[in-house]
Parts: sequence; structure tokens; C-alpha cells
Amino acid sequence: METANATNGWVNTIDCQNPEVIAKASRIITNNIYCTLSTCSADGYPWASPVFFAYDDNCNIYWSSAIVSKHSQNLDNNHGRVAIAIYNSSFSEGSVEGLYFCGTASELKPEETERVLKLLINRATKKHNRTAADYLNDSPRRIYQCQPQEAWVTGDRVAVANQLVDTKIQINLADLQNSILIEQ
Repeated sequence: METANATNGWVNTIDCQNPEVIAKASRIITNNIYCTLSTCSADGYPWASPVFFAYDDNCNIYWSSAIVSKHSQNLDNNHGRVAIAIYNSSFSEGSVEGLYFCGTASELKPEETERVLKLLINRATKKHNRTAADYLNDSPRRIYQCQPQEAWVTGDRVAVANQLVDTKIQINLADLQNSILIEQ
């Protein structure tokens, strides 16, 4: 375990189980409805997409997208590798709080569609009459799932010479999952 420094990419691992840090991460995922989904094409071109999302008790992130959208195609062509950032962009400069995930994503299994659609509908501020059938068979849209493998939350800014350097705190996914369960 170490503090954030240039050698470790400014990642703090000392505070990974700090209850205040875990609570901050839990607030970020709970209080925001959009995330930035980052994918990469098979030939290395990055792509970032804002998507409405829902999550479950295991911190899996869900969204719906067109099958032919660039980010959906990137998932198919790049072994599902994905990074996700969740943050509130209305914070003042230098004070943003963000939650970061990396993991693998894929199209949701058809038998999971009904359960996950309920998560998405419950999180939406505008109510829709969608059903699982709207995401199956010949529909142009699907529901996707990211299974996070690692997570970080923004840390303190560190003064280095005449600069402020942003840091991240690596957090344990199991601790975040437990915090989310407590909040529900």
C-alpha cells in the first residue's frame, strides 16, 4: 500500500478501504444517471460515448444502445474491453468527483433482459412503455452489461512544484458493493 506519487501513476492504495472514500464512490454511482463509456476499435481508435446507465448490487453497469453504434461494434471487435467514468459535470473546476471502472462488456443474455430493463426503467426520470421484446430478436437495440474488474475514485489534488496533480484512489469492488447495498 502506498500514497499517490509519480512512480505509481498518482494512484493511492492506502485509502482503498477508507469508509469515507467508499461512501464517496457509492454516492457518485447513485447520484448520476449518465456515464462516459470508452471503447476502442480493433485497430486502436478510441471512442467515448455518453450513455444513460443503471447498476446492480454487484456494480455491473447496464445501458441500451443500437447494435450498429460505434461503441457496440467496438465491444464486439475488441474482446469487450471497456472503461467507464461516472461524474457530475456541473461541479466547479478542480472539484469534480469521479468514479472509474475498467472491465469487460457484452450484450446482455436474452434471459436477463426483463430483470435489467426494470433497473433501467426505475432509474429513468422519464417513464417509458418498453418491454424486453423491444431489445430482443430483430430489434435494432440491445442492452449491454459491463462487469467491472477494477475501480477507482478521485482522490486529493497534490501540489507538485507550481502544478496540481489529480490523483485516484483504487478501491475494492466488494467494499463498493457492500456500500451500495447499505444505501438501498
